[in-house]
Amino acid sequence: MPRLLGLAFLALTLFPQNQDHAAIAALYPPYTPTADKGDYITGPDYTDAPELKRREDVPHGQVFHFVMDSAESKIYPGIAKNQTGVVPYKRRVTVYVPSQYMAGKEAPFLVSQDSMGAGELPTILDNMIADKRLPAMVAIMIDSGGGDAQGSERGLEYDTMSGRYAEFIETEVLPRVTRETGAHFTKDPNGRMTMGGSSGGACALSMAWYHPNLYHRVLSYSGTFVNQQWPVSKETPHGAWEYHENLIQKTKRKPLRIWMQVGENDIRSKDDESTLHNWPLANVRTAACLKAKGYPYQFVYCRGAGHVDWRAVRATLPQALEWVWRGYRARG
Repeated sequence: MPRLLGLAFLALTLFPQNQDHAAIAALYPPYTPTADKGDYITGPDYTDAPELKRREDVPHGQVFHFVMDSAESKIYPGIAKNQTGVVPYKRRVTVYVPSQYMAGKEAPFLVSQDSMGAGELPTILDNMIADKRLPAMVAIMIDSGGGDAQGSERGLEYDTMSGRYAEFIETEVLPRVTRETGAHFTKDPNGRMTMGGSSGGACALSMAWYHPNLYHRVLSYSGTFVNQQWPVSKETPHGAWEYHENLIQKTKRKPLRIWMQVGENDIRSKDDESTLHNWPLANVRTAACLKAKGYPYQFVYCRGAGHVDWRAVRATLPQALEWVWRGYRARG
């Protein structure tokens, strides 16, 4: 009976005529602190995780701030909607370096798009590193180049289905972070995580998907796995919708560990599939494809939550980080 239920669930989530994401998610078990890989449901009430509270009995890392100017970028000189030519911009970068970091050593790290969690991550990491629930990692929280969606710098960086943004981080951002903070970074993709919300979540998956040689760990809130890529690509004409429409199912499994979340009331939650713009449906289907392909993944459907709903983020982020980093062992 459990096997039949599992097969029925898989069919329900994979067949395109099933568009009721709430009915699909109703089959998920509750999200608990002991949750392993698979699909879960939580909410509609949310409480801040205790790891968000600053503790005085743990060492506190150092936080650095600097600004990157588009004039210094060879990869992203700058664009903007309804403007022609190069449009300059500046992006803020916040870097957390744990007190346990040893000078000259190559540290594990995470990259957070849109500087997601810049206010929460330093405290979370202080607490969880001290409790040995996470490795002593550096957190790089970086803004986009600005704007949103098609025609914007942010859209170009985050919604493009390629490895270009990961290459930007590798060749332009990490060297600058080293100069500003003195921190050095592991080349081991198992010691590298990328995260974000909305288009930043789609970007996080794309960084690892197109460069599994650089990143193996992914964390996404309300991922924009919809058709928002610009310019249109012949290889992926439906943008990030292609992840659950084609790519995951038709590509050999990659060495990725993925945590995902979406809100019941996320963007365009009532849209028909034909719009290619229903966020909850896109995330439910992405999770179903990961399951069918045998990926180590965890997917959390949040009742009553909206798009990158910070009630849900603050309730789940510490546990999500711990799950994504499970099994990590430093090389050497």
